[in-house]
Amino acid sequence: MDTDAPPLVLDIDGTLTDDPGRLDPRACEALSAWEAPVVLATGKAFPYPVSLCHYLGIEKNVVAENGGVVLADGEVTYTGDRERAQAVADEFAERGGELGWGSFDDINYWRETEIAVERTADEELLRAVATEYEMEVIDTGYAYHVKTPGVEKGVGFERLCETLEMDPEAFVAVGDSINDVSTFGVAGRSYAVANADEAARSAADEVLEESYMDGTLSVLSRIRA
Repeated sequence: MDTDAPPLVLDIDGTLTDDPGRLDPRACEALSAWEAPVVLATGKAFPYPVSLCHYLGIEKNVVAENGGVVLADGEVTYTGDRERAQAVADEFAERGGELGWGSFDDINYWRETEIAVERTADEELLRAVATEYEMEVIDTGYAYHVKTPGVEKGVGFERLCETLEMDPEAFVAVGDSINDVSTFGVAGRSYAVANADEAARSAADEVLEESYMDGTLSVLSRIRA
């Protein structure tokens, strides 16, 4: 591979996965062999991207929980307010809402800066309660995320780049959701896979013809060539 390959900042769900949400095995080969830094920027709880970096054999450069947690050069920073997000979840439940994840909530068990709610939940009630607690709700297409206003993937990515002493404009970004918009605004070049929502499609420099990992691979092949 060309050693001039650019650094990457990649979403996970919808970008490194297939339609059912399973990690595409081709991601392992492509990212393990990439000869530049790879940042995983995701809405998932912090342990998920850290574990993925471990199994890919790449440096643990992570923006998790929509920017609430950042790991770079062994340094972890937190910006989201988990206690206030939990207060929203508790009040939501008291008013009859349901988080929707079952008796063992593995979606939130390890989450440190926000709360995720299943998309079958009462969105209107959730947003109303969040507003009362001065929190916000974003719909990533996979869950509703109750998070601290101003906490974004792109902000976390900028913080990561400061730690690594890298220019965010050197990075190529690939994503599929509204929570990738802030990353697209910071990275030098951005691509939305074909399955992306309207917000991501509008913010990206280019919308790809291919979906999911097929789209991501098409970008990697192009910039490698």
